[in-house]
Amino acid sequence: MSKKTRHEPHEEHADESWLLPYADLLTLLLALFLVLYAMSATDARKFEEMSEAFSIALTSGTGILDYNKTESSSSPPDTKDYKSTSPAIPKSSPDQRRAELMRQEQEDLERLKKQLDNYIKNSGLTSELSTQLNHSQLVITIRDNALFPSGEAVVKPEARKLAKAISQMLHKFPDYEIIVSGHTDDVPISNSRYPSNWDLSSDRALQFMKILLLNSELDPKRFMPIGYGEYHPIADNKTPAGRAKNRRVEVSIIRKYQDSATFTSVNE
Repeated sequence: MSKKTRHEPHEEHADESWLLPYADLLTLLLALFLVLYAMSATDARKFEEMSEAFSIALTSGTGILDYNKTESSSSPPDTKDYKSTSPAIPKSSPDQRRAELMRQEQEDLERLKKQLDNYIKNSGLTSELSTQLNHSQLVITIRDNALFPSGEAVVKPEARKLAKAISQMLHKFPDYEIIVSGHTDDVPISNSRYPSNWDLSSDRALQFMKILLLNSELDPKRFMPIGYGEYHPIADNKTPAGRAKNRRVEVSIIRKYQDSATFTSVNE
């Protein structure tokens, strides 16, 4: 009687289908870390490599082991040899921009002062007109006897030519605020028209400003007349010469950018 061979029952193979999504999950995790690493790197070439690796991981269909083989087959790049070739684009800071604007403004006002000084010299008006450039403004000072009869605010006919010349120079610099101010000495005035030096100085500033604004190139909204009376003297009122200096009209071109530490008076 033949012996029957007894076969042990084979164990069923374990279900390995879970490996596929697991491998995909690992691939995606690797891609995520590669992107995070690339974002933190400062080297442009390194960023391109990481982007390439990310693209391969998502589109090639290779598993995590295959990708590691692909990566290890090529020698790692030496990041020390890679330097960004993009030139750095300098961006001016607000302080640098302001310094540049201040420099340009200084050049503009110096040019205007030179034009005025040449006009004063060529017209023989050095005793009646002067200019001064300081850290806050360019001031054109006109003695009152060059503009008005004594105690009046009507601009002399010959002074209109002076006002026209000044207005033509001012319209080349249209962005500046202009203050026209009237000043008197401290001798009280009281007549039917002007009860005080305040009134006289204010009217003189207004009348001269009106002559300037006959130039249609000038913007009236940038002009302002002010009467200071006798309260801003530039000389001693105790002498006739000092009082003559104090009776004046000033046309002030106000700086837009002021820095007393940077700009000093040109006339000093």
